[in-house]
Amino acid sequence: MSYNLLKGKRGIISGALDSNSIAWKVAKRCHEEGAKIVLTNAPIAMRMGEIKKLADETGSEIIPADATSMEDLINLYSKSMETMGGKIDFILHSIGMSVNIRKNIPYEESNYDYFMKGIDVSAMSLHKMLSAAMKLDAINDWGSVVALTYIAAQRTYPFYTDMADIKAMLESITRSFGYHYGKKKNVRVNTISQSPTKTTAGSGIKGFEDFYNFADKISPMGNASAEACADYCVSLFSDLTRMVTMQNLFHDGGYSNTGISMEVMEKFSGN
Repeated sequence: MSYNLLKGKRGIISGALDSNSIAWKVAKRCHEEGAKIVLTNAPIAMRMGEIKKLADETGSEIIPADATSMEDLINLYSKSMETMGGKIDFILHSIGMSVNIRKNIPYEESNYDYFMKGIDVSAMSLHKMLSAAMKLDAINDWGSVVALTYIAAQRTYPFYTDMADIKAMLESITRSFGYHYGKKKNVRVNTISQSPTKTTAGSGIKGFEDFYNFADKISPMGNASAEACADYCVSLFSDLTRMVTMQNLFHDGGYSNTGISMEVMEKFSGN
């Protein structure tokens, strides 16, 4: 169902790799709610993904950009404003990559070059996106930026290795830059801490399936789907949440506030 919450708004969606990705669902929901959007991803990710199909479905332009490159980001904003006919109203940062996780390197033995690459791609990229936007005055007053994160920034999940530290940095940048952008242009910057979600990236983490099922049993409402996360993003891009900023917002069916569930206890009760 569409409510026209984003009618007349312009946005940039990063990270839509395939139809399983949260960014893909967000792009479709933004289109349904009346927004014009530009899709962006790193050139290598675009070659691996199906982004052209999404562009066709949403009537969107595709502008490749390496989110670690200020030059690419300046180009992204300049071309987006030219293509859509004005400043940007919302941005989704859905960018995450850990070489240490991909190569199954234990946290205690992290390769630090890989660690730094993960920081640059997954956290520093948000700072660069915000800095480039501010330099160009690319975001309208009362605009909204949302980045996707995970509760491993607050709690220890051994399988999440260096990405846990990187997400903690991402959330800190949200608060720090959110203050400055809020003071200067009333631009909101928030993170959404999503349930474990069956995306291409998430499913690549060792033990993901078992943890997905565990979290689903802990959460009183079960795990939040990618589609539900897209709805939440739309609400944060809309004018209905103008005073929400610098927040880490849990979207996890209650998982973050549940210590234990009866379903999990029963597995250990022996009855």
